[in-house]
Amino acid sequence: MSEPFYTDKAQVRAAFERAATRYDSAAVLQREVSDRMAERLDYIKVAPPVILDAGSGTGYGAAALKARYPDARVVELDLAHAMLAASREKQKDGAGFLGRLLKKAPWQVCADIERLPLADESVDMIWSNLAIQWVNVPDGVFAEFRRVLKPDGLLMFSTLGPDTLCELRGAFAGVDGATHVNQFIDMHDLGDALLSGGFATPVMDMEKIVLTYDDARGVMQDLKAIGAHNVTDGRRRGLLGKHAWQGVVERYEAHRRDGKLPATYEVVYGHAWKGSPKPKGNALPDGRQVIEFVRRGDASR
Repeated sequence: MSEPFYTDKAQVRAAFERAATRYDSAAVLQREVSDRMAERLDYIKVAPPVILDAGSGTGYGAAALKARYPDARVVELDLAHAMLAASREKQKDGAGFLGRLLKKAPWQVCADIERLPLADESVDMIWSNLAIQWVNVPDGVFAEFRRVLKPDGLLMFSTLGPDTLCELRGAFAGVDGATHVNQFIDMHDLGDALLSGGFATPVMDMEKIVLTYDDARGVMQDLKAIGAHNVTDGRRRGLLGKHAWQGVVERYEAHRRDGKLPATYEVVYGHAWKGSPKPKGNALPDGRQVIEFVRRGDASR
């Protein structure tokens, strides 16, 4: 059963296939969040032999993982073949940071993170940067992640929360009955899904990152360039009329500060372990587990 705000998986794939050639030029947020995720690994003592980069894009995260764990085999997995091809091309050319770090022929898999073509208990760590937000029901993808993780394996991910693009969503409100901005799952629901999926000692935190633009069209162009424009089932099938678009622009202008328009992203981070059903210590006396939620301050870029 579908809902108007559910993402259309075929449209998600098509959007990222089209965006692959220009993705790196616009993926400022994706790189920033990847770097902040990597900083969290400073506090987690692991040495994983096999790492799955689930939703690897053009390979930025894979390069960082290879730099941190030079003896690990990093498997890049993405829904869009063109994204994997872009990563492979950079490695083949040996150009820049990615080419220097990933000298071996890459292991790449073109597949859906909700249906991983990997054996049970075959990877030691799963890294997923800004990919889970394209999944409508997180329980399924967390079940797949847990299936392929080895015992005591680590899941680390980032995704987007419901306040993402709140300015743009407000500007489109009331235009018509269609959905115009992707909608995202709340941090607390994700934490609950981790627990119900059998993950141990989950830790969740959130921060807001604000990108700034000269105009509303710039926001929309960047979203299209990274394949993140509206792909909901309830999206409008035709173009928005000139009068309606002008109303969107005028409502967005109410958010202008210091000459710039903000685009807010609520970034949710999470990590958890595939452990035994018995908690490892983060539990109440009666055995119920506790999710740790941490709220961080806003950040601007």
